[in-house]
Amino acid sequence: MKNNELLLKERDKRHLWHPLKQHKTHPNTIAIVKGKDCILTDEDGNEYIDAISSWYTSMFGHCNEYIVHKVFKQASTLDQIMFSDFTHEPAIKLAEELINILPDNQNRIFFNDNGSTAVEAALKMVLQYYSNKGIKRTTFIAFENGFHGDTFGAMGVSGLSVYNGAFKDYLIEVKRIPVPNGMNNVKVLRELNRIVSQNDIAGFIYEPLVQGAAGMKIHQAKDLELILNFLKKKNVLLIADEVMTGFGKTGKLFASDYMKTKPDIICLSKALTGGMVPLAVTSCSEEIYEAFLSDEVLKGFFHCHTYSGNPIACSAAIAVIELLQSERILNKIREITELHIGFKKRIERNKKVKKVSSLGVILTIELNSEFGYYGSLKDKISEYFMSRGVFLRPLGNTIYIQPPYVITKPQLNKVYNSIEDVINEL
Repeated sequence: MKNNELLLKERDKRHLWHPLKQHKTHPNTIAIVKGKDCILTDEDGNEYIDAISSWYTSMFGHCNEYIVHKVFKQASTLDQIMFSDFTHEPAIKLAEELINILPDNQNRIFFNDNGSTAVEAALKMVLQYYSNKGIKRTTFIAFENGFHGDTFGAMGVSGLSVYNGAFKDYLIEVKRIPVPNGMNNVKVLRELNRIVSQNDIAGFIYEPLVQGAAGMKIHQAKDLELILNFLKKKNVLLIADEVMTGFGKTGKLFASDYMKTKPDIICLSKALTGGMVPLAVTSCSEEIYEAFLSDEVLKGFFHCHTYSGNPIACSAAIAVIELLQSERILNKIREITELHIGFKKRIERNKKVKKVSSLGVILTIELNSEFGYYGSLKDKISEYFMSRGVFLRPLGNTIYIQPPYVITKPQLNKVYNSIEDVINEL
């Protein structure tokens, strides 16, 4: 049979290798042919509400007309140019717009391709910062169960063995601490003091307020502030991995805005371009940047990606920042936040629910049932949601929502009802 006579999902099986998937036990995929606003449409005509914004990227809806227009306009003028020797208006304007909304101590923008490479650049910045100063600091601190990406440096500071277990013998030196929860703060600070006093600590990398891949686990700003303030006084550089939390998802522009102590470096991606094209940013303070200025050529930051500062991607990101600051989107973020709080009060009374947390447009429901990070029950729950026309992807025993800002109230209520139904049927 010719390829064009087969369904897309059958053609897919011939050559494609999907991420985060065991193909022997889970060979099937769903072929999506269209995305618009919150709705994904498959090749059979079935529609699904994308309640997690396709991995937290399409926060302004799929094929957002404003972003599409900006991308189309840029694509007809300048598509790609190497960024080591040239510059262009979209990159300059995007840097200016980002600096205007990032925490006040951020002043330099370095372009990458994705979240993992944004983290990779951040780790290398920290290590070379000290190396350029003639100081030996090679160890990082990170939270237990943190996740920062799949490249080797990012894997090294991540703490989820499901992703990096096979590579643990090849990773950088990391000391892990528990996430502060209000009850263990003194213990965590005591452990931090021990780690800093006994090791050459270069930096601390953290997901501010929400540990994404760990199951959307939310911690409190006042507890994280204690950690950041302590490490700042010990001259440990702070890296905020805002790849998932950035651009309004927590109710503020960035999760770091909830804390007084600001990071020295911030990693951004995902919603940066509204899911339109790949782009990532590693921003830093002027102090970090100045440590690389020297008459010695090799003290420069020799790290580069071919598509760094791609004009089309930068244009998409500029459109995102304009949308994010619009009254319409800000009102939608507030509306979703309030609806989440209402559903939280309703669902947390269910005896099968262990804990419900919400922060901005992020809602997490931790179930009493333990069914494994990639277990069969998780798969059945995912299939149930899809049968109801809702795309949700549980993490371990946690069901979470992170919908596009353009989701309607009836669509969100359908998501809520589907979650309540699946919990009652467990």
